[in-house]
Amino acid sequence: MSSITSFRRFLLFGRPAGETPRLEKGRDARIDVLRGLALMIIFVNHMPGNVVSAYMPHSYGFSDAADIFVLLAGVSAALAYGGLVEQGRFGVAALKLGGRLWTLYIAHIAVFIIVCGVVATAVTQTQNPLYLEAVNIQPFFRDTVEALIGALTLSYQPSYLNILPLYIVLLALFPAIYGAVRISPLLTLAVSLAIWQIALAFQLSLPNGNEGGWFFNPLAWQVPFTLGVVIGRGALLGIGLPRLRWLDAAALAFLIFAAVAKMASGNPTGIAALNDWFDSVQLGSDKTNLAWSRLMHIGALTWLAIRWLPAGGAMARPLLGRALASAGQNSLHVFCVGLVLSIIGQIVLAETSFALGVQLLICAGGVTFLTGLGIFLSWYRIVTNRGASAEPASGRGMPSPRPFFSPR
Repeated sequence: MSSITSFRRFLLFGRPAGETPRLEKGRDARIDVLRGLALMIIFVNHMPGNVVSAYMPHSYGFSDAADIFVLLAGVSAALAYGGLVEQGRFGVAALKLGGRLWTLYIAHIAVFIIVCGVVATAVTQTQNPLYLEAVNIQPFFRDTVEALIGALTLSYQPSYLNILPLYIVLLALFPAIYGAVRISPLLTLAVSLAIWQIALAFQLSLPNGNEGGWFFNPLAWQVPFTLGVVIGRGALLGIGLPRLRWLDAAALAFLIFAAVAKMASGNPTGIAALNDWFDSVQLGSDKTNLAWSRLMHIGALTWLAIRWLPAGGAMARPLLGRALASAGQNSLHVFCVGLVLSIIGQIVLAETSFALGVQLLICAGGVTFLTGLGIFLSWYRIVTNRGASAEPASGRGMPSPRPFFSPR
């Protein structure tokens, strides 16, 4: 069966052929490296006003690291739980998914408390109450009980503390999304797009205290997550993309167009009807409700990444790739620490009047610390796994699984 036929059958019916599919095994370093890179970009972008953030991907395209992070969340969820579902181990999959949701929830609450403590300390030491507004935690000090209830119910999200709640909601929707993808990925994507457009038309979202809806509207951001689930299940079943050179060229052309549109001053085409559109994308494509330009941009990037980035462990062999992969493998820890560091970085930058040297030092130091944290956590996992496999009760002559980040 040709790759195009197999790919078409997968899109329509959720599997390449009538027989029971063989599940692919092994870790793809592209996911870890790209997720690690996205985490570093998010850390830098969470300190607005620093010179390094001006050179991040959002300055050269319509999407940014948040889009990549959400799409990869869908891919990872499909790879983590999809295999269990395909094997009929629904109870185990549900337990693992529930455990992950609980971990994400606890992590969000812990980061919320820590950030409140960091900002409160900064206000006390500097006598500058504007830091409360910068992170939008005035409600916590105005009515602590109400703010805590809002945080516990995810209905109150200070600035920069809105990605984990989005991830929690999307992961909670994973069973329904994955079940639909098993029936028909194409139909699932069509329904996903319809939900997004209906939410946009009727201004639907989840409540976020006095701020209106969530900064990341889950009804919109479920689209890249769903796309990620489709990609993840395709990888799980070993579906290969067909070699469509025309689509490669179209995706590349769109990325070039996006870069020109973002870097240009005004409307580079001279077509008056497009003046407002160019102004809007240069200011920043709608992030809350996911502008079409963002979705098309992340789609083009995804297609080219799958088609041309080396699969398997190749991307993690260079030193930089291994460092980013280790951060990507420990994404929750690195994200949470990076979020706290970025808030501290904002305060330090403001107190030093955004001195260029301080900006560069904070960005370089933070990225180095976060990649180092990822490397340490990967090393720690290897050491503890080896220790567990050495115990007589668990050994029984069987070798333990080799972690992806093991020394070569």
